[in-house]
Amino acid sequence: MSSSQVFEQTISINASATIVERCITDLELMHRWLNPALKCEPIREWSTEIGGRSRFMIQIPPINPTLISQVIEREPGLIVWQFNGFFKGCDRWECKPTQQGTQLINRFQFDIPNPLVSWGFNQFAASWTKKDMKAQLRRLKRVAEEIYQVECS
Repeated sequence: MSSSQVFEQTISINASATIVERCITDLELMHRWLNPALKCEPIREWSTEIGGRSRFMIQIPPINPTLISQVIEREPGLIVWQFNGFFKGCDRWECKPTQQGTQLINRFQFDIPNPLVSWGFNQFAASWTKKDMKAQLRRLKRVAEEIYQVECS
């Protein structure tokens, strides 16, 4: 039985697409908006080019569930990470320039192969994950708009 799911969130940001993209691809900036319970570490050196690998850990001791991700698609304004672990799927980030700045679309598409983990996720974590994605986008918006204010003043 497949448990394939898609969570998609969009936010308008008053900053250029290049600044928004920098917030997604610069590891230091990423840690300013990621959920504090998430830790992202590069495998070898940090890269958001195709083939770049990283490890996302949910800091829940003692298990610290981990997803290994790899960039599988990359072009200006677009980055797609494919991940493997207790989730299998993709996390797609797309920056679309608008007259006011940027529309950022985050699409999290995944399958949970283990039926017990899938049941637990759907019972306890799915609604929290959706809320957290929205909160992350609001934090990313704040970071991008702060950078825009500094660079454009």
